[in-house]
Amino acid sequence: MENLRQTTVKIRISDLVNSKFIKKEGLEPSYVLTELGQKISRANLVGTIVDKFMSEDGNYSSITMDDDSDSIRVKAFKEGSNIFSNLEIGDLVTVIGKVREYAGENYVIPEIVKKIADPNYESLHRLEVLKQFLKQKKDLENIKKNKDKFGNIEELKKHVKKEYDIDEDTTDAIIESLSTEGDIKEDYKPLLLQTLEKLDNGEGVEFKKLLEETKLPENVFEEVVNELLSNGTCYEPSPGIMKKV
Repeated sequence: MENLRQTTVKIRISDLVNSKFIKKEGLEPSYVLTELGQKISRANLVGTIVDKFMSEDGNYSSITMDDDSDSIRVKAFKEGSNIFSNLEIGDLVTVIGKVREYAGENYVIPEIVKKIADPNYESLHRLEVLKQFLKQKKDLENIKKNKDKFGNIEELKKHVKKEYDIDEDTTDAIIESLSTEGDIKEDYKPLLLQTLEKLDNGEGVEFKKLLEETKLPENVFEEVVNELLSNGTCYEPSPGIMKKV
């Protein structure tokens, strides 16, 4: 079911390799978060095979593909390890697969691997990636331009949707990307404190309840909570409960 839920994103290899991998638990898929604020769980890559490997026991194989921006390994395991059997070094291929990370290396587990005979396919892929890149960059710039005007993420979402037709998922991803740089962390302390005061009946408020009410991205929420606790503005009367000093 994961494949049906997650959109496949056409992307340059360099953007995938240099993105931050975000590990999720349970049914929520892990993803890479690009500098422009794209969440990518499934990638569509086009490149030339520059290396190929098959283990002696046949339970692991890989290819390394390069698209002139960077190179990345595509890894297959156990019953799927023969997926590269008809491919050779020098072949131009398209790969669709899930993004994974191990020991600091982002890689792809393939779902579809196809050899490309028409070199124009690569040019078309690059053009589509460029169009997507320019749109994402414009969305990022518009959100950065407006983020300081709103203390509530929901108000920001409504504004950029109305003014620039930026959907909520894109806004969430860009906000998460900016927060990893410390770019908007300060903006949400007043929101969290206001919500805490509103909900506190004298015993403090559960972190889970604060997260639900503020509707902040989880990583942004955690950063703001940690700062409020570390600077002494708030404390934990008991584990998982937050209260203003």
